[in-house]
Amino acid sequence: MVVWAMGVFGAIPSPPSNEIVIGPLHLRAYGLAIAAAVLVAVWFARRRWAARGGDPEDVTTIALWAVPAGLIGARLYHVITDWQKYFPDDPLGAFAIWKGGLGIPGGIAAGVLAGVIVARRKGVRLSVALDVVAPALPLAQAIGRLGNWFNQELYGGPTTLPWGLEIDVENRPLAYAEFTTFHPTFLYEALWNLALVGVLVAIDRRRVLRPGNVFALYVGGYFAGRLWVESLRVDPASVVFGLRVNIWISVLAIAAVVGVLAVRGLRRRDDDAESIYLDGHVVAIGVAAAGADEPDGDAPGDASSGASGDADGAASTD
Repeated sequence: MVVWAMGVFGAIPSPPSNEIVIGPLHLRAYGLAIAAAVLVAVWFARRRWAARGGDPEDVTTIALWAVPAGLIGARLYHVITDWQKYFPDDPLGAFAIWKGGLGIPGGIAAGVLAGVIVARRKGVRLSVALDVVAPALPLAQAIGRLGNWFNQELYGGPTTLPWGLEIDVENRPLAYAEFTTFHPTFLYEALWNLALVGVLVAIDRRRVLRPGNVFALYVGGYFAGRLWVESLRVDPASVVFGLRVNIWISVLAIAAVVGVLAVRGLRRRDDDAESIYLDGHVVAIGVAAAGADEPDGDAPGDASSGASGDADGAASTD
């Protein structure tokens, strides 16, 4: 769709509405994108876990807790980092999540924390489970970014490039009201995330890294992409010492990943456990042993290979 639009119009047009109307139903495109992202990510993670010999229902159970926790964490991150901009005169507005406002860093932190707790209770070996779900997360983030396109939000500075994004005047910052096309930073981030899915899957298939390091690479890879994408954005955001908050978060996250990998080492050791469950746990079903296909190299739809920062619009992720 985007390639077709570029060929016909010389730019990417924004959808005329952020709703999809089916008869009497008015569905928010942003919400549909988040829902699709969750479903695809869970499907992908289930296949990868089954290929390791695990019960796919483990992933579903973990997701039932991790997804809501991630949404709550994403909302809290947005409210905390943008309180002065959106909520000082309307504190109850912090609860109006239907109006948008999700921060991916908070979603990652809360979702992973909830997932770790549930996985531990199910007897799952955390390092292996984190590596299994690692490629599913950027896949979900890439799909979720489509909602930003419908909302005409999270774009960069003006550009005359053929893939410039057309933004209606009412959705442009006052300083850029005379410009019509902008860098589609939501698309840049989505493409970066899809590429990250492919890289993580390829690395994981080689089984040369210590268990848990693929997830660390996901965190570092995501925030590396977020760092340069964030530097292009012109939408209003909280600033600390002259830099957007999410740039600082990205720098800190990358530094933390480098530190963790330096301390624990990159390559697999002889004493690293190969099992996917903790000692004493009885595997309910052995899918891989029964001949399950190895999906690690395949992304849904044979694509290049996966809900999201501060929301500054009707239903944005940042």
